[in-house]
Amino acid sequence: MNQHQGTCFCGAVQFQVSGAPEAMGYCHCDSCRRWSAGPVNAFSLWPANTLEVLSGADQVAEFHLTEQSHRKWCKQCGGHIFTDHPAWGLVDVYVANLPGLMFEPALHVHYQESVLQIKDGLPKMKDMPAEMGGSGETLPE
Repeated sequence: MNQHQGTCFCGAVQFQVSGAPEAMGYCHCDSCRRWSAGPVNAFSLWPANTLEVLSGADQVAEFHLTEQSHRKWCKQCGGHIFTDHPAWGLVDVYVANLPGLMFEPALHVHYQESVLQIKDGLPKMKDMPAEMGGSGETLPE
């Protein structure tokens, strides 16, 4: 089984995910942009039960503005680690924290909120795919 290991910025929290991600792409929503302090966030969504914190679980802090996204970070370094999405049964492990993962983005989500236009030929979802509760609408590149 494929396993991908990662850490927070300082290494106090070590974790791994197993198997393959359900989806990979870019999120342009205001919430992700502000959380990541960047114009876009690269995500990898995994079934929640495939994530295992190997060490430093006591150093993981959590904040959630909404029940949809439970954002986690390291108490020591402040490094963002992952976000639980309980309603979907998925966890977003930030691609930058999985150095061994071959990032293969399939789409852009919340592109209506984009502040950085990216011309890469991938679908640009207005919000989210219909199967995840979004409109399923795409926007022109």
